[in-house]
Amino acid sequence: MGNKTEWFKGIFPALVTPFTQNDEIDEDAYRALIRHVLPHVDGLVPAGTTGEFSYLSIEERKRIIEIAVEEAGNRVPIVAGTGAQSTRETVELTRCAKDAGAAGALVVAPYYLKPSFNEVYEHFERVNEIGLPIILYNIPQCSGSHFRWWTAEGMAKNFENVVGIKDSSGDLPFMEAMFEKVKGEIGIFVGHDEVVAAALAAGADGAILASANLIPDLWQKIYQAVQAGDLATAQKWQAEVQKLVRIVVRCGSTQAVKEGLGMMGLPVGDSRHPIMPGGAFRREDREELRIQLENLGKIGRVEREFDLDGRVVTSQYPAVPRTPARFEGFTLKVGEGFAGPPFQELAHIDLLLGVKEGPVGRAIERALSEERPGHEVRVITERPRTLLAPTVTVRTAKQRRHVYEEAAKGVVQAIEAEIGA
Repeated sequence: MGNKTEWFKGIFPALVTPFTQNDEIDEDAYRALIRHVLPHVDGLVPAGTTGEFSYLSIEERKRIIEIAVEEAGNRVPIVAGTGAQSTRETVELTRCAKDAGAAGALVVAPYYLKPSFNEVYEHFERVNEIGLPIILYNIPQCSGSHFRWWTAEGMAKNFENVVGIKDSSGDLPFMEAMFEKVKGEIGIFVGHDEVVAAALAAGADGAILASANLIPDLWQKIYQAVQAGDLATAQKWQAEVQKLVRIVVRCGSTQAVKEGLGMMGLPVGDSRHPIMPGGAFRREDREELRIQLENLGKIGRVEREFDLDGRVVTSQYPAVPRTPARFEGFTLKVGEGFAGPPFQELAHIDLLLGVKEGPVGRAIERALSEERPGHEVRVITERPRTLLAPTVTVRTAKQRRHVYEEAAKGVVQAIEAEIGA
């Protein structure tokens, strides 16, 4: 059996769904986002996970699919997210996507009640009857169920309209099984941003990515490098974007992407509740995202000079360019630690230097005079005088030990090593 489609290749952004302050779909912002990514991509995916499909009504899902088809014209294919908890709703949405002019449907397995493999197979058999090309969607971290290779193989071989699979699990052995069983018969796409270069090099036909809203051009460079056999360049660019995509994947992809787009001058609003700023995507994650967008040249920096005891230190603000950023005789360290599973961030520390009589010194004195329940500040060393101000809320004895003993000790050691006690 030959490959069922040639159009399902390349880089497809999983589009966010913009909302107004009144929590309505912002159609103008949505069209602007599509125009932003179109020059760099090979297709579009509206109403997927990143598009918050589970928070949209059926009518809203239909509308954003229609807008994507209208805005793209005939330039790139639209793969519409039509998966739902019930077969009935999935069939209805898939039929509407076909009528709207979508090239295909991205269909997640039914979730929540967790049907058996036989029931999942029959679900897709019903969707197959609509006659629209289907991309199977494996995202166990959200759906609660992982496709088995034999189920995916059976549907790929037996359902004429199954033309591809998107695997967002990050499970490369599963993807290798797909290459073994159905490579050349259907398109195999990676959906986990952290393993794109590896998956493409191993044989994936393309990628559907949340972070392609932010950096579609860089993902296209990686894809083209792999197609040209230049794996070194592909790996170089994957390394360049890795910290950005790690933040997006592990810290709440939808809100992270939306805030990143806002920083880039493409306001798309916030996610729908219960997702909100400062939740899964924390304030400190936002600062890290901003730093990475600056490092990749997506947003600008402003240069500032500081006079520290007669020594002029120049830095680019509001973000530190890299970790660590070295100036003559001085070092600013931005540190982070991950502990898993599932890779919770253990500590993130920003170190801000300033003269005692200046703004930093005055801020220290003011902070010491204020009551901050759960965020008590502590002087952890006097040479130079250093204040530890936790941004996390300290509630338990274990948290106090981590912040005021272990983290504080690490900060003092870093200061002594780099500046001198």
